[in-house]
Amino acid sequence: MDKMRMESVDMTAQNIEKIGAMFPNCITETVDENGKPKKAINFELLKQMLADEVIDGDEAYEFTWVGKKAAIVEAHKPIRKTLRPCKEESKNWDKTENIYIEGDNLEVLKLLQESYLNKVKMIYIDPPYNTGNDFIYNDDFKMTGEEYSDEIGEIDADGNRMFKNVDSNGRFHSDWCSMIYSRLSIARDLLANDGVIFISIDDNEVDNLRKICDEVFGEKNFISQIIVQTNPRGRTFDRFIAKTHEYIIVYVRDVKFDALHDIPKDESSVARYQKREGDRKFRLLELRNRNPVFNRTNRPLMFYPLYADPDKLDVSLIPTERHTVEIFPRNSIGVDGCWTWGREKAANEIHLLVANLANTGKWSVFRKDYLEGTSLYTKSKGLWTEKEMNHEKGKEMVRQLFGLTPFDFPKSIDYIKKCLLIGTSCHDDIILDFFSGSATTAHAVMQLNAEDGGNRKFIMVQLPEKTDEKSEAYKAGYKNICEIGKERIRRAGAKIKEETGADIDYGFRVLKLDDSNMTDVYYSADEYDQNMLSKLESNVKADRSDIDLLFGCLLEWGLPLSMPYKSEQIEGCTVHTYNDGDLIACFDKNVPDNVIKTVAKRKPLRAVFRDNSFANSPAKINVTEIFKLLAPDTRVKVI
Repeated sequence: MDKMRMESVDMTAQNIEKIGAMFPNCITETVDENGKPKKAINFELLKQMLADEVIDGDEAYEFTWVGKKAAIVEAHKPIRKTLRPCKEESKNWDKTENIYIEGDNLEVLKLLQESYLNKVKMIYIDPPYNTGNDFIYNDDFKMTGEEYSDEIGEIDADGNRMFKNVDSNGRFHSDWCSMIYSRLSIARDLLANDGVIFISIDDNEVDNLRKICDEVFGEKNFISQIIVQTNPRGRTFDRFIAKTHEYIIVYVRDVKFDALHDIPKDESSVARYQKREGDRKFRLLELRNRNPVFNRTNRPLMFYPLYADPDKLDVSLIPTERHTVEIFPRNSIGVDGCWTWGREKAANEIHLLVANLANTGKWSVFRKDYLEGTSLYTKSKGLWTEKEMNHEKGKEMVRQLFGLTPFDFPKSIDYIKKCLLIGTSCHDDIILDFFSGSATTAHAVMQLNAEDGGNRKFIMVQLPEKTDEKSEAYKAGYKNICEIGKERIRRAGAKIKEETGADIDYGFRVLKLDDSNMTDVYYSADEYDQNMLSKLESNVKADRSDIDLLFGCLLEWGLPLSMPYKSEQIEGCTVHTYNDGDLIACFDKNVPDNVIKTVAKRKPLRAVFRDNSFANSPAKINVTEIFKLLAPDTRVKVI
């Protein structure tokens, strides 16, 4: 019977296996820090396998910084952590499919690797902009937290891993690049093939972010660098130019997929549809291609005559007794251009074409564009200037909910909603924000679901960073950012429900990052001596509940954290069934055979027990035989 790993995926080992499958001759062996053998890659041989010539020397097109190699290693290093459920701080725990996670987002992303691999449709993040005044995550790649704290004093007594990255720091840009690189490297794997990521940023790190994203997501998957006007009046404290905008960097997981959607037309665009046929609104668009780059020379198949009835103004592809006016796509000075439709398209849609005699005395052909179907939507522009994008709108929304403004520059929910409209459909898409802040993204997801009947689901991740004791938030009782975010979701949900009456998911499950549920001796036994082993009676920490263990198993077995589950008593044992049999778990001691048989007869996909659920090795063998007989396809493990 296999034993569960109880740590995050070792992505380096997985990558070595993948390379070994393609180039087995490039796999060698070395020893780890404990002197134990492990697989490694012969990079010199791998380079030879991948190149016609040996490439030596330092000249190469690359983007690097101090600490980049350590950031790459850190992104792939496994951790022994878990996510512990917190029902009392959740809302609608049993029914909700939304998740709110408290903890360092690098470690949380590692834990989500199995459960949400290729399942996230959209990521939105608003990371620190590295202005010299904000805080960034301090990922220590060289020492333990205690060693680092002793050396430079940047980790407080509670283990908080944030520090103020002032521009006098010799690693000012490098620290920020390392922080964002490791997180984006892991986040990419969570994106679905048709997934998209939106990253808000300003001038301080936009160039570095673009280079990092080109490396992580691939330059070909870059979509846009959107300019968003967030402060029309301009920042008065800027020295020379008053900044009015910031950026959203947009990348897709794979440009081959249709990851992005058109958005509904705004009021000014809809107002252009002033003509009517019954209840249908339409406008007339000139059929001639008005772009001078396209003409008869380079689009010869799009240059042909159309024939109009001068009285009824309908159009034909061939001359008839009525259609006597020949019209070519020529501009105002008589230069041959081309139509926007070819002959086949014109033949199929001929009922949409009408002729018109302009004031110049020249005939033109127009097409009817009805305000319905795809015409209700348009591509998003690369410049967002709507007043709804302003930071003041974000502040006002938070003020309405709390009566105070706990954040200086909260994003407007319309800002995030526009990203959601571009990056998601309304059906079951998962949205991840691992710099959640005040939980604007969660608010926007609920608001948009209420407006279009969608079932989008959110995963928010936020470090419980302490609020300033002088701040309005602290004085109002909010001791850290997570308390603000969770309360905002509660209040925003109540407000949306009151205003719209929409029957959507307003809840969220709270999970908190913590050390492993398991005692170290069972999973890191080489660090202990024999005397310590004899004193330990259980492999599970004393403060951990069945539900803690259940969710730890979900992470390792790659199951979503938002599915329903039930707990029941069977012959005095507590049995947990997750999502109708995706997993059945029993963590009691000395589980009797009848309970094992009951579980096996339900034929779950997975079953898990504690190591001490069985009295001895023969009992374990008996369990294996029961499942072979009653549920041969069930995977059984112990913790």
